[in-house]
Amino acid sequence: MGFAKLYLGMIGTTALIITVSTVLLAIVLSFIGTLRLSILIPLVVGLNLIQWLIAPYIIDAIYRVEEADPIRYSWLHEIVERLSVRSGLKKPKVMIAKIPIPNAFAYGSPLTGNRVAVTEGLLNTLDREEIEAVIGHEIGHLVHKDMHVMMLASLLPALLYIIGRSLLWSGMYYTRREERSGIALLIGIIAMIGAWILNLLVLGLSRLREYYADMHSASVVEDGALKLQVALAKLVNGTARLTARGLNVSSFSSFKALFITDPDKAVEDVETITSIPTAPGIISRRELALVEKIKRRELTLTDRIVEIFSTHPNIVKRLRALDELRRKAEQ
Repeated sequence: MGFAKLYLGMIGTTALIITVSTVLLAIVLSFIGTLRLSILIPLVVGLNLIQWLIAPYIIDAIYRVEEADPIRYSWLHEIVERLSVRSGLKKPKVMIAKIPIPNAFAYGSPLTGNRVAVTEGLLNTLDREEIEAVIGHEIGHLVHKDMHVMMLASLLPALLYIIGRSLLWSGMYYTRREERSGIALLIGIIAMIGAWILNLLVLGLSRLREYYADMHSASVVEDGALKLQVALAKLVNGTARLTARGLNVSSFSSFKALFITDPDKAVEDVETITSIPTAPGIISRRELALVEKIKRRELTLTDRIVEIFSTHPNIVKRLRALDELRRKAEQ
């Protein structure tokens, strides 16, 4: 993947925000009984704006997020401060999410300001240099204003979904004029198909913003591309290990689009790497060996199809893309 030709990185829209918006609006419109765009558009925009503003409070509650103690986590505050200065960004609040899966995320709204959170699982999995690379990735999301751009990107598919749902509803129950009923059904189907296609594009934007956040980390952290490769490999491997021990990772996936890696895909991302041999004498560190094993995985057609419906890039492609940044840094 050529980073020079990628568009502005954008944060992925969470399925929860879109689902809540569309379901609530569908209920409202079913009582209205007719499609009124003058009512529909303000409802969609207004509800999404409200959810965007209060989302940090919801995230804090779901993931048990607390502000990092400035004394106990002084080293973490120092990393965030240093990378924020290099990025030309006001230092965001430093947060700790009290959940076991190793991950990190950036979030915020005009009500709360920007925040960067790392999980307790991440602190127990990575060393400080790798944590620095992860923080660089999350600050990249803030620099690119991914939260704002993707909130706007999510409005159109939500609007089309509600239009389609309302027309299908009215078409099925409109009995006085069969011709109008048929047209309503047809337009409703087209609108819902359009919403589905737009959602795929939103997922594409989500994957794109991950690549760009990786690029930002590589630009503000010394040897950032290599450190981030090791961090991503260890995060995926660590999440897979927790799953193997019986932890229900899906219970932490409400806002997985925010995470640096997709916890739901961790098992399939690493399930085949143990069968790939490591060349003796070339890589001595276990972490680098893990990175190389993942990178050498052959991507199947299934992998490529699954990625289309994912908020995050395939881990193999992501690590290979970071190789490009490493090569450029060495030139």
